[in-house]
Amino acid sequence: MTRLPAIPVVDVPDAGMARVVEAAAAACAGQPVTLAVVLETEGSTYARPGTLVLFGERTHVGWLSGGCLEPEIERVARECATSARIGWMEIDTRDDSALFSGNAVGCRGCQRVLLLPLSALPGVAAVLQGWLRGEGPLRLDVDAGGGVRIGCAGFAVDQRLPFDSCGFHATQRLWSLRWMPPPRALLLGAGPEVAALWPTLRGLGWQVRVADPRASWRARSQVEVEPLAATTALADASVVPDVVLVMHHNFELDLQALEALAPCAVPFIGLLGPTRRRDDLFSLLPDAARFALQPRLHSPVGLDLGGRGPDAIALSIAAQLQSWRHAATASV
Repeated sequence: MTRLPAIPVVDVPDAGMARVVEAAAAACAGQPVTLAVVLETEGSTYARPGTLVLFGERTHVGWLSGGCLEPEIERVARECATSARIGWMEIDTRDDSALFSGNAVGCRGCQRVLLLPLSALPGVAAVLQGWLRGEGPLRLDVDAGGGVRIGCAGFAVDQRLPFDSCGFHATQRLWSLRWMPPPRALLLGAGPEVAALWPTLRGLGWQVRVADPRASWRARSQVEVEPLAATTALADASVVPDVVLVMHHNFELDLQALEALAPCAVPFIGLLGPTRRRDDLFSLLPDAARFALQPRLHSPVGLDLGGRGPDAIALSIAAQLQSWRHAATASV
């Protein structure tokens, strides 16, 4: 396609899009699917610019509303997938009549949405997978005349597609959005908290790995666990994790993990257990390791939300990680 003119790039704050992108990458080769992308909004809306939702005959991942608007969006998205055409939708609920319409949304806002048929973009799955691996930001450039460029880490799909007329009154006719790679967490230890923590983090858009060298603990886990010790799991990571949680419920394994983490450039290290246990672990670490860990160590990990047991602990950890991630993203 003709190279798009330079326009300001909208950096999308972390909004848990990894699950949508994973589903899109997996579905591209098997069924016609459409990726809905919120390009711009006005007023009060459920979704923000950069929100992604995937629609297909047997697929629906993500939300543009609380569910009230999805049936009509899905109908148009299926038409776009079948015809391999770009579609556009303006969802405007700012008028008083929208408060008492069939959908009765109750929000006073407007979303302008691109409907992108992914099956019409050969090679797009490789771009999406590169982003999921953390190779770089994912960038989408699109114009109202059907020009599309989607790329990550130097690899891109660049094409002009058939399109329906962009009939809504947009503030612009060219858009450029960029998503940073999803946050990555490595959980060292397959203890009881993992069963609740893993799906919660995944639902919030984190890429999550779990590693434990103990066969008996892996066998009891309800999620996929790699048979790796801390040193191997860290060395095996193709991208440095944003977060590592040390949660073996085993003093020796936790000590080994802290020693392995000391020289690593992991910005957030969480240690499960009370402060007395942390102090005992630190007393056995070399001075250099302690000094390297202290600025990054959160111990005991998790916000003090109250409650006891694995589910409450998992919730407290997820809340702290989400808060930390939001603060880190906002400061960029």
